Amino acid sequence: MQLAALKHRTESEDSFVVDPKHVRVRFHSAKNDVEKVIVHYCDNYLPLKYAKTIEMKKIGEGQVEDHWGVTLEAPFHRLKYTFEVIGKDGTSVVYGDRAISSDVEAAVNEDGAYFKIPYCHEIDMVKTPEWVKHTVWYQIFPERFANGDKSNDPKNVKTWNPSDHPGREDYYGGDLQGVLDHLDYLKKLGVNGLYFCPIFKASSNHKYDTIDYLQVDPEFGDKDLFAKVVNEAHARGMKVMLDAVFNHLGDQSMQWQDVVKNGPSSRFANWFHINEYPVEPYRDPLKGEGDPQYDTFAFEKHMPKLNTANPEVQDFLLEIATYWVKYFDIDAWRLDVANEVDHHFWKKFHKAVTDIKPDFYIVGEIWHSARPWLNGDEFTGVMNYPYTLQIEDHFFKNKLTAMQLTRRLTDQLMEYRDETNAGMMNMLDSHDTARILTVANGDQDLALQALAFEFMQKGSPCIYYGTEMGMSGGNDPDCRKPMDWSKEDGPVWQRVHNLIEFRLKHDETFGKGRIQLHVTEDGLIEVDRTGKEQIHAYFNTTKKNIKVACENAFSQNYENGELAPKGFVVEVH
Repeated sequence: MQLAALKHRTESEDSFVVDPKHVRVRFHSAKNDVEKVIVHYCDNYLPLKYAKTIEMKKIGEGQVEDHWGVTLEAPFHRLKYTFEVIGKDGTSVVYGDRAISSDVEAAVNEDGAYFKIPYCHEIDMVKTPEWVKHTVWYQIFPERFANGDKSNDPKNVKTWNPSDHPGREDYYGGDLQGVLDHLDYLKKLGVNGLYFCPIFKASSNHKYDTIDYLQVDPEFGDKDLFAKVVNEAHARGMKVMLDAVFNHLGDQSMQWQDVVKNGPSSRFANWFHINEYPVEPYRDPLKGEGDPQYDTFAFEKHMPKLNTANPEVQDFLLEIATYWVKYFDIDAWRLDVANEVDHHFWKKFHKAVTDIKPDFYIVGEIWHSARPWLNGDEFTGVMNYPYTLQIEDHFFKNKLTAMQLTRRLTDQLMEYRDETNAGMMNMLDSHDTARILTVANGDQDLALQALAFEFMQKGSPCIYYGTEMGMSGGNDPDCRKPMDWSKEDGPVWQRVHNLIEFRLKHDETFGKGRIQLHVTEDGLIEVDRTGKEQIHAYFNTTKKNIKVACENAFSQNYENGELAPKGFVVEVH
């Protein structure tokens, strides 16, 4: 047995309270190396003669590991447990809190060999708001969704043309009135969560270079109009998520302009990470100009980085964060460049917004493993790019085999607690990426097959505006074309609508149920979801028709018991 591969951590994604009387534990071993894992467990204060045993189930296969899981009872809200591991070579060890022991009988009778859960505190549990598990998001880039009020159009506004290839400085006049006018459309499509890219006053069309967080950009409307959008969305059963940029300000903000003017004597000098004065003209290291005078987002001179360790900056940002919750009743924040802001601030942020709204949803933009942010006191979830981009690597780019995909996704699921996985925001494209139809080389069946696969996963799925219209677009800014309203109710629209409807019809299982990923002998990818019902989904990413006998609850390219390439079929029991 490969002892070096045995792995478990307490009070982590390997050991977490699911309710005051139950603890979910996971264990990891080398692939195909372990025959079974038995957990010995009992209350912390009971003699070990009262210990119970339960065999763990293999819950997934990763790249180099087998993953095991089981839920343990803790009737007195406390627990101690240890692992008896039996290898396929016939050897046995106890993997305990202090050591790995080959003397199994002695170890299971030694209190020091047991991991401890001192008390199952409900307040320390990682929780996902219930409503998130029943939500399908729709991402709106306000400048390109719909122009509902031409009176607030910026100068040099371009004609609304969905086939344009927008430049970085182009404006098309999209606004909040356009969103308000189309809320019934979004209700008809079936989505029940609206994720807005920034709406605050800023210098650009994308609004990520904020000038004033307490003002709606006049090109989009005003606060009264935004309040109406929120109220009307809520009346239709839709949640509203705003996008906040707390990592940096725009260089046209009052605070930064004061630094430009007054240098080290500015009262805002300590609001930023400044290395040298004067701060202008900016030295860009990408152009070989030397070290920059101040820290920024990337090396973007228009986005000076905020010093979130400064109490004044904290107060400023927390006022903004709570203002839109208290006075406009938003339901969620998406946090831009969230990984570059300190943990100390995010803990304060979490407390500030959840004190107002306990079921508030917080999503961080993090493109890599995000465990440090996902322990229940910072973010609910993150934009799940490490998970979803691997879906693209198999379905669209053929970089991964089906087996490689399922094993990598299984490893990703093991990075987080079950509740955290349920709170992830899953998207295949966004304002920062090429559109899925373009990545799929214009193959609509392939794009919708991958989208359906995303919808079968743990987490809250998100559709980028225009996906339902079959819109294409390369990387930013081409992915931000004006919405193509001519395709409403068309064949692609109907298929996306049906997918959303299916997901929400079975949201109890999709939102809360367990997941296992397999590859069948014929090469189909199988997604098993277990919860209120049993859901089995099969995806054919091969180049041949494959027979699969199942009840057809929802499908694409499935006929007479055969699943064609780019097809899927889902059965529900």
